[in-house]
Amino acid sequence: MVIYINSIEGISSDMLKGFFVDWPNPPNPQTHLKLLNNSSKVVIALDDHTNQVVGFITAISDGILSAYIPLLEVLPEYKNKGIGKVLVKRMINELNDVYMVDICCDDDLVPYYKKFGMLKSNGMLLRNYKMQSGNLNI
Repeated sequence: MVIYINSIEGISSDMLKGFFVDWPNPPNPQTHLKLLNNSSKVVIALDDHTNQVVGFITAISDGILSAYIPLLEVLPEYKNKGIGKVLVKRMINELNDVYMVDICCDDDLVPYYKKFGMLKSNGMLLRNYKMQSGNLNI
């Protein structure tokens, strides 16, 4: 059974394996734990049988007007089970006290996020791929 928690309390890097699929330079589990810890809000999907994190969503916010959702991931073997939908709904609920919640996504994901009442918008991005792993020692 998958349970959902709004904290990383009790989460270790050993529980964060298999994420960032298809990233050329993915963060390692230790860096993944740091980014979860440094997020303003986090919702974790945890398989209570295996005690492994199977999905997560993060938000960065000023806590007053704005929030940005940079990451939503579900492990490949847990996709299409509604886990991502629950994570997004819970995060939107966590952020219901701010004016704007923004997310950037690829065009093929626009219909997915529209289901949550989000509006399509323009965005600009800057990527520093040499820092994609989050490892400052590269």
